[in-house]
Amino acid sequence: MRQATHSIHIPTRGKGLTEFTADVAAWIGDERVDTGLLTVFCRHTSASLIIQENADPDVRIDLEAYFEAIAPEDPRRYVHGLEGPDDMPAHIRTALTASSLSIPVVGGRMALGTWQGLYLFEHRSRPHRREVALHLIGE
Repeated sequence: MRQATHSIHIPTRGKGLTEFTADVAAWIGDERVDTGLLTVFCRHTSASLIIQENADPDVRIDLEAYFEAIAPEDPRRYVHGLEGPDDMPAHIRTALTASSLSIPVVGGRMALGTWQGLYLFEHRSRPHRREVALHLIGE
């Protein structure tokens, strides 16, 4: 059994989904693990991870609009406001999604569905450079 770790940095343009499937797939290919389990972990509390459809961009538009509706930037709704009006909604959105994902590796590739991709979901308004930690265990 082998283990490998790696970090990738994902620049964001502010709120929205940024796909990073290809970066992770390339790293897994370099590690030459045929069968295993990949853990992907977002090292931030105002951004999250999702596995989502990567074929129709309307899915991303609808997801972003939905999260704007359920956790709007309205300072009257929240006690926490120290880091700006987008911070508390960002924490709520992160709590409703995921900070880590587990993905089987089969045949040296992530066992994602045909239309599935890995996304960093940036919940803050301004651009950031987010770090995602990868851990691969297998043989």
